[in-house]
Amino acid sequence: MKNMDVIVSLMVVGIIFLMILPVPTFLLDSFQMINISFSLVIILATMYVRSALELSSFPSILLVVTLLRLSLNITSTRLILLNGKNFDGKVIKTFGNFVVSGNYIVGLIIFLILVIIQFIVITKGAERISEVGARFTLDAMPGKQMSVDADYNAGLITEDEARKKREDIRREADFYGAMDGASKFVRGDAIAGIIIVFINIIGGLIIGVVQLGMEIGEAAQVFTLLTVGDGLASQIPALLISTSSGILVSRSASESNLGNDMLRELSSETKVLYLTGGVLVFLTLFTPLPTFLGLLIGGGLILVAYFSSQKEKETAVAAAGGGGGVGFAGLEGPKPKGPSAGGEAERAEAPSAPSLTSAEEVSEIIQSDTLDVEFGYGILPLADPGQGGDLLDRITMVRKQTAYEYGLILSPIRVRDSVLLKANEYMIKLKGTELTKYELWPDRLLAINPGTAQGVLPGIASKEPAFGLEAYWIDESQRDQATSQGYTVVDPPSVFATHFSEIVKQHAYELLGRKEMDLLIKGLKENFSELVDEVIPDLLKIYEVQRILQNLLRERVSIRNLPLIFETISEYAEKTKDIDYLTEFVRRALKRQICIANRSDDGQIHAVGIDPNLERQLSSQIRETEDERYLALNPDLMQQLIDRFSKGVEKIMQKGYMPVIVCSGNIRIYLYKALEKSLQSIAFISYEELVDDIPFSVETVIKI
Repeated sequence: MKNMDVIVSLMVVGIIFLMILPVPTFLLDSFQMINISFSLVIILATMYVRSALELSSFPSILLVVTLLRLSLNITSTRLILLNGKNFDGKVIKTFGNFVVSGNYIVGLIIFLILVIIQFIVITKGAERISEVGARFTLDAMPGKQMSVDADYNAGLITEDEARKKREDIRREADFYGAMDGASKFVRGDAIAGIIIVFINIIGGLIIGVVQLGMEIGEAAQVFTLLTVGDGLASQIPALLISTSSGILVSRSASESNLGNDMLRELSSETKVLYLTGGVLVFLTLFTPLPTFLGLLIGGGLILVAYFSSQKEKETAVAAAGGGGGVGFAGLEGPKPKGPSAGGEAERAEAPSAPSLTSAEEVSEIIQSDTLDVEFGYGILPLADPGQGGDLLDRITMVRKQTAYEYGLILSPIRVRDSVLLKANEYMIKLKGTELTKYELWPDRLLAINPGTAQGVLPGIASKEPAFGLEAYWIDESQRDQATSQGYTVVDPPSVFATHFSEIVKQHAYELLGRKEMDLLIKGLKENFSELVDEVIPDLLKIYEVQRILQNLLRERVSIRNLPLIFETISEYAEKTKDIDYLTEFVRRALKRQICIANRSDDGQIHAVGIDPNLERQLSSQIRETEDERYLALNPDLMQQLIDRFSKGVEKIMQKGYMPVIVCSGNIRIYLYKALEKSLQSIAFISYEELVDDIPFSVETVIKI
């Protein structure tokens, strides 16, 4: 409604003026009827909400209603004390005469009972629920926000949906925090109600006896009855509001309203209804309890239980006979024949077997995420943007870095918390299987020994997770000491980001699955559709191209120049379908990229070479099977090669250069496969992959 906000604002201001301005009796009646009506609207509204956020303005409503009730108390007190037995407020007189039959003692007792119920039972309980709800909601915020960010990173929700979910999480925390404070209004209102009643009674007695010359009994009858009527007229709406508050804060998110939930959940177990009805019938027949009422209520419960159980049976039979049932998976022996046997077997298995009848249900149990990261609860603050955490941003940054550096478009990475991990532990999974895990200390720094640091630091001894270097978890106050001793000091998020980035690089070839491959092909088709159609499927199948790209990524060769890779495959795939040969041809086409990636800081390539005689010997040891070709070396020769190459690589590293191993193209791939586990992160390049304008020097030659 247009300008409704202005009307509401004026109404709130009017409530304040109601405390100080005299009003006629008919207006008091009107306001009290509005108060009762508003209270009924509120309690009914709380019964039909599915979550507290649907009535997020309730704390403010509670304040306004409490203020209205207190204003009416002051207004009615003024009119009662001024008019005495001439007071003609119909609402107050109705509560005083009709509700308690004109007996002010009974009315006073009922008023006190209502206040006690409101103050001790409902308000106290609602206040406690609000307090605990606020605490748990705030504690759960990091996990909820991380779950939303994980779903967004995984592509399960859009940016707008993620923003809305974060806003709902914030609003939920604000709501319970506000309710924790607003419940104090209700408690204060109950206390004020008792005090106001007794002040009014005492004030009425004084006015009646001293000013109006009434007898004490008459003054008590008149003023006490009117005061009790006024108290009841205000406390019954107050009780409704208190009950509304309790209902609202005690309801979590639900699929239906309170009435439907209660009926469904209380009648879901028919045994309970049968037992309750039976107990009532038994007590009615064998005790002096009212027979008719007992049999009526008990029999009614038994009938409800009977019809509920019949409905459940009909539902179960319909589900069993509806086709696509459980079948006979897992049963031994021949299948029963005939409709009777088949139906019985299906119904017998149905209760214990999961439904899994739709593609959506089956997809939920199939491992679909290529990469998962799980956090212990102690690390959650590092991932919560609201607490300054940026782990999720760092994961996004690694995805972008991998795309630009290696040309690999990672599928969305699912991030979740796990109660199975230690508090400060995280785990990285590849296709549902653990790759690695590590324990971070969020309130400490990691001092890493790059190999030149001196001395031992006072802290928690550990290993740097990405490269296995010696390290210590130290306090912030020890940073300067660690730096002065030659340690490299990094914060926990940087430790995780470096570890995660290194894991992605090491396993890039495994991360290139069919889903990622489809993304690359679709991206290449945007500008090179004819090239893609020429290669796939005319020359190679998509899985064969995928294996070539995986071979490149296995040796940390970027596949970002995908057009050149496809052009090379198109040129040589007509000559050979061998994946290893095609990989070598692609590497030669990418030789400038490979050389630049393996230059040292001085702009040169520093290599460990192989003696020509040793190369000929190794070439003669290449063996071929139906599935692959490999280098067949005896264990002694293999160990000698590992030792010599390790020493040559170490010698180059001691000079401060990045070592590579260079050999002829006909043995490169086989030498790499034989030595990759022993010489991890060392590049193997062939002479055919060198370019003229990049300086190249062989620092040492391996001979045996």
